[in-house]
Amino acid sequence: MRKFMTAAISAVTAAAMLVPTAAFAEETTEAESVVTEPTKITFIFADGDEGFKQTMNTLVGEFNDKYPDITIEVQPGNGGSYSEFLKTKDSVGEFPDLMEQRDTAMYVRAGKLLELPEEITSLVSSTMEFDGKVYAVPMAGENTDGIYYNKKYFDENGLEEPTTYDEFIELCQKIQDLGDMSPLVVGGQDIWHMGFWFNKAYDDQVISQDPDFIEHCYDGTKDFSDDTFRAAFEELKEIMQYAQDGWTSTPDAQITTFLVNNMSAMLFSGTHMINTIEQADPDFELGWFPIPSPDGKLRLVGGAGVGGWAISAADAEDPNKVAAAEEFLKFFYEPDNYKFYCESMNAIPVSAEVPDLDVDPILQEVVDATQTADSLSPMWNGKSGNNELPPDFRNFTYKTLIEYLQGTKDLDQACSDINATWQVAVQSFNPVTGVGIDTAE
Repeated sequence: MRKFMTAAISAVTAAAMLVPTAAFAEETTEAESVVTEPTKITFIFADGDEGFKQTMNTLVGEFNDKYPDITIEVQPGNGGSYSEFLKTKDSVGEFPDLMEQRDTAMYVRAGKLLELPEEITSLVSSTMEFDGKVYAVPMAGENTDGIYYNKKYFDENGLEEPTTYDEFIELCQKIQDLGDMSPLVVGGQDIWHMGFWFNKAYDDQVISQDPDFIEHCYDGTKDFSDDTFRAAFEELKEIMQYAQDGWTSTPDAQITTFLVNNMSAMLFSGTHMINTIEQADPDFELGWFPIPSPDGKLRLVGGAGVGGWAISAADAEDPNKVAAAEEFLKFFYEPDNYKFYCESMNAIPVSAEVPDLDVDPILQEVVDATQTADSLSPMWNGKSGNNELPPDFRNFTYKTLIEYLQGTKDLDQACSDINATWQVAVQSFNPVTGVGIDTAE
């Protein structure tokens, strides 16, 4: 959720530096010991976003003060690729005791993660299971996507939030006809940015008809020439005609600039954009709405994803390390601490005991939408089991999508190329047949 929050870092950092005194005004009281001797555990997380880094360092500091016989040592990743950083740590024998986990399925198969007990999994409202076992608990709900828009511009031109997909397309056309800014800004230079839009159309057209489409591609009963998959590409072609000129060369980091400088009226992204937009222009009048599916349903990204906090399986040999790591997770989800985390990160709570949040009104709209949506699910590349994607298949699909939208490939060629890449990928990874997924257990 945070890897996209790099815009306006200096502003984020300045704000974050005020966090410790504001969040924990009272002196910390030492807690009863949960270990039999002084214990140190290593902890790593994706620290590329300064706001998240400061928030987590603050929580760790408070925990260390509360538990003087436990030391959590944060090992910095220096803002680089987190997946590569964790792989490097593993390769040199420095796999952490406690970690943020993104490639959970891969590390579960490698036998690197500890199965979490009910005492920990019960702290959250939902989890992702692997063969009935839980190895990671989510930090927050999946990053719910929606349209962030220029509310002042909408009010001045009598534009209203759409309540159906057709009304959304009509709204885009009205803005285009006004001629003073593009209806949408799209950061297509960063290929992962296309995942927001792709997942929306994929849920609309594919998942609405077959929640196990990927599994059926693995077992050979379906492929990417399926009418539903083609319909997802066609839906995106209808939408992308309203993107700004040169959208394929616009990086995600610039989409906020387009919005706050009256170059584009709307952008589609996750809740991480709320802070970024408000920091770019505190006076900007921001609005938000979700885009319904063409069939009238509201399908949103949300709930527990495949990633979250995890504990090293090697710690099973040291009960004190397990106790220390589990105690930090309990500390993290305590209402006051979790409230601090969610408010700092504009995160959607997933704790079993939901804290009373004082959040941005826009985030509250998002939270309300997730509570009334017809379905909530992770991104298509964030699923486990027989619906887990092969490595790198996601990015090839996005690349091919861009080629189709640019007109360098027609739909038949795009689907054919995706099928060909899939056939190669499943030779080394197929959870249905078991190829490439042998566990270390």
